[in-house]
Amino acid sequence: MDEGVSGSRSVIRVGVVDDQALVRSGVRGLLELTGDIQVALEAADGAEALERLAVFRPDVLLLDVRMPGMSGIELLRALNDRGGAPPTILLTTFDDDEALLAGMRAGARGFLLKDISLERLADAVRRAEAGEALFRPGLTERVLAGVRGGGDFPKLDLLERLTGREVEVLALMAGGFNNREIADALGPSEGTIKNHVSSILSKLGVRDRVRAVLRGLELGYI
Repeated sequence: MDEGVSGSRSVIRVGVVDDQALVRSGVRGLLELTGDIQVALEAADGAEALERLAVFRPDVLLLDVRMPGMSGIELLRALNDRGGAPPTILLTTFDDDEALLAGMRAGARGFLLKDISLERLADAVRRAEAGEALFRPGLTERVLAGVRGGGDFPKLDLLERLTGREVEVLALMAGGFNNREIADALGPSEGTIKNHVSSILSKLGVRDRVRAVLRGLELGYI
């Protein structure tokens, strides 16, 4: 970070990658109001971002999930393959569970909808720069509503807590591992892992692994 305009305050340099010029302009305009965050890099697609990030590394990267050619998640993976991405927050206009999990697996620090307020965006940037993970606090209320009580999720609190082993299994589920891979990592048989997964789904009140991971995030297990 650079020395800021107000004495000892430092400026967080942000990179914005989005194929929509209006979005980039809007994010830049919002962050310029903070005094301690500035947009120091912009790119309109994944290829341009790869080129610019090869010579300049911002403190935090704001990255559109869906772009023509190379998606934001593909760009994040490419940066990691090349030696590591800066702390990255994914931006999207969609409440996309699959994108959330793919972003987690690719190493993103947060996942926010583009209609977020200045206060929450600035807070997310500051926390990402400080090394925090932002998935639970960074999700907008629309996303959390789906996790807490909408559709497939029960409105009641969790009645039975996950065991320590089930938390380990859930963490590996979040990493995209299948039952055999989880069994290889933890030691028990694949059948035992299958039973653990069934128990996790039942306790969390969800019907599939994606929703189990999201529910686990919201409850603080992951």
